[in-house]
Amino acid sequence: MENYFTIGNIVNTQGIKGEMRIMPTVDDIMRFKLLKKVYVERKGAVKEYAVEGVRFHKQFVLLKLKGIDDMTAAEALKGSIVKITEDMAIPCEEDEYYIKDLYDMKVVTEDKKELGIITDILFTGANDVYVVTPDQGKDILIPAIKECILNVDVENKVMTVRLLEGLI
Repeated sequence: MENYFTIGNIVNTQGIKGEMRIMPTVDDIMRFKLLKKVYVERKGAVKEYAVEGVRFHKQFVLLKLKGIDDMTAAEALKGSIVKITEDMAIPCEEDEYYIKDLYDMKVVTEDKKELGIITDILFTGANDVYVVTPDQGKDILIPAIKECILNVDVENKVMTVRLLEGLI
């Protein structure tokens, strides 16, 4: 089975010619301009589509796929997930990592106290926020800023953090 990266969610249609509004889940939306094809996951099934056009409007990527030629066809894909294969992803630079690698990562403080695992990531605009779920108690929200995130060891799935005053 292919290993996919989620790059966006189809949230609505745009116009009457089959364009769709995509809420991107990538840092650089210009990455969509490089795509020749994407995979759309709908109800557990994944289908490949050729990309006919990409443009941008406000916070959305407007995506036109081959074979999706009217509003009705686009409406049928609303709620679907837009993905690419791992080989289509832009390689990470130093101190960068894929969002998918963070899920289920163990989070520890700089003095090695285990806080829990990352169960969700909130995309707030200013900076991402990692939702850390402990074995017991309430979730901990940790901003993805240099003052808090000391080290991310993707290979061993461990993130080391410094808790700023008021985070717990």
